[in-house]
Amino acid sequence: MLLPIGPLCVAVLRLVLPYGTNDDPQALLAAVAADQAAQSTVLWLSTAAVLALVPALFALTRLAMCRAPALALAAIILALPGYLGIAALTVSDAAALAAVTAGLSPADSVALLGELAAQPALTASVILFVVGHVLGTVLLGAALWRAGAVSGWAGAALVVSQPLHLAIVVTGGPKILDGAAWALTALGFAAGSLTLARMSDDEYEPRS
Repeated sequence: MLLPIGPLCVAVLRLVLPYGTNDDPQALLAAVAADQAAQSTVLWLSTAAVLALVPALFALTRLAMCRAPALALAAIILALPGYLGIAALTVSDAAALAAVTAGLSPADSVALLGELAAQPALTASVILFVVGHVLGTVLLGAALWRAGAVSGWAGAALVVSQPLHLAIVVTGGPKILDGAAWALTALGFAAGSLTLARMSDDEYEPRS
């Protein structure tokens, strides 16, 4: 039951996000100020997503490890720091909301976000997030598909979901499409959960 919750949280998050991912700091802060409730919802959903995605990733990786160990290992090496990297994005989202609620001037708020973006550790975490969650999910879908753990359509949904999400973010596409891309990830995770539910403990053990 836990498996699809993480990507579903992100799907909803992408829909309620009050600002556009290509907005400049001024536009971002104005959007957050106009809809603080939505921004608060984004923070809660981000936290829930990380807490759900990580155990789901381990469960699905072990499922794929039975028959596609190399792909499964590559998937978790990339996806784990990628999914954990959602927390790095939450830092900036929390700072934007805090700047608004604290009544900082627009200039100070923009400066705060700029200083956060310039922090090397935060930058590295964001890079790991972008690379890891996209490539890791692609490899996870391929591993589950090759292992026969999910049907072809579910594996394909996982493989295409995050490249589609990235393309929508880069081009500034509609939020509904971005949410739909993450819903495809949730669909693939749900297919994996159904496979796990039908398996015995012995079947779940990786094979040497």
